[in-house]
Amino acid sequence: MKTTREEAKEELHDEVVKSLNELLEKNYDAEKGFKKALEDAKNPNLRNFFKQQAVIRSRFKTEIEKELHDLNAHPKLKDRFSTGTLHRVWIDIKTALSRNDDEAVLEECIRGEKASAKEYEEKLSKGHFPLKVKTILTGQLHEIKNTISTVKKLEDIADE
Repeated sequence: MKTTREEAKEELHDEVVKSLNELLEKNYDAEKGFKKALEDAKNPNLRNFFKQQAVIRSRFKTEIEKELHDLNAHPKLKDRFSTGTLHRVWIDIKTALSRNDDEAVLEECIRGEKASAKEYEEKLSKGHFPLKVKTILTGQLHEIKNTISTVKKLEDIADE
């Protein structure tokens, strides 16, 4: 029989694992979206940017997977047809790319990255992550916000 303290610790662990798996899934979607954007983009600078972002999201996934393993948990991705908001946003990017409109693609990137930042902020504000995990997620959030700033600058250049 578990003590109340043990039950609380287990519940906290389960919540941390759940949050990390949700962020892992968002990064999976974002990486796929950036790879799709890379495939379809015509502008060499945009292609380079999308490639760089896909690599960053792959690194985010690896970092989160490592933390899950350190917590004696396993990464779990849901059925690819039931993913959240970011997956739908990245489908919008595919649609924008089909119009060969770099500005529309950048707008979708901003939208996707803002959704990602919001997800991270919510998890960080509600979660009781171990310090190491919180530090990693805060760093990833900072990089996502930098990406938003970069995409806004690229969008301004595309307007010119």
